[in-house]
Amino acid sequence: MAAPYNAVAIVGSLRKESHTLKVAKALAAAAPESLKVDVVTLHDISFFNQDLEGAPPADWLAFREKIRKSNGVLFVTPEYNRSIPGVLKNAIDVASRPYGKSSFLDKPIGIVSNSPGVLGGVNAAMNLKQLLPGITGPIMGQPEIYLVGVGDAFDGEGNCIKEPLQKVLKQYIDAYAAWVEKHNK
Repeated sequence: MAAPYNAVAIVGSLRKESHTLKVAKALAAAAPESLKVDVVTLHDISFFNQDLEGAPPADWLAFREKIRKSNGVLFVTPEYNRSIPGVLKNAIDVASRPYGKSSFLDKPIGIVSNSPGVLGGVNAAMNLKQLLPGITGPIMGQPEIYLVGVGDAFDGEGNCIKEPLQKVLKQYIDAYAAWVEKHNK
């Protein structure tokens, strides 16, 4: 088998025990051998300020390079106030600059939203689908994934314990792996 493709899973929550981080780790664990998923949190990304673009901070450069070296990007996000969290928007701003040199260009994109409630972060996913075109590669349209009721889906060690959720995550990550392969040939 050829070397696996590498995808970066960007976690849109900073909370240490966030459902979003657990979902991202579960996706990484369920990934087929053809895809290695690197789960990335945004704790160390400083605020975007265009004034710093002449001499970008080291954290921006490292984040941009991680994305550039990947074969795809998977956004895993909760929904805050009917949109994506500010930390995720900031990371997108950091990685998509300078203008015309987005680190996301040509990267196949996957979007996974989640919520402990009944809407599954649909608004956050739709918000990403509005802001990513033009600065990324192709966005996977099917299957869509809006995870509901994730509040009790993980045990104390962060393992997914809901079999229906395990199946959905596996189906999604398999489809995403095929999407990455299709767009990296």
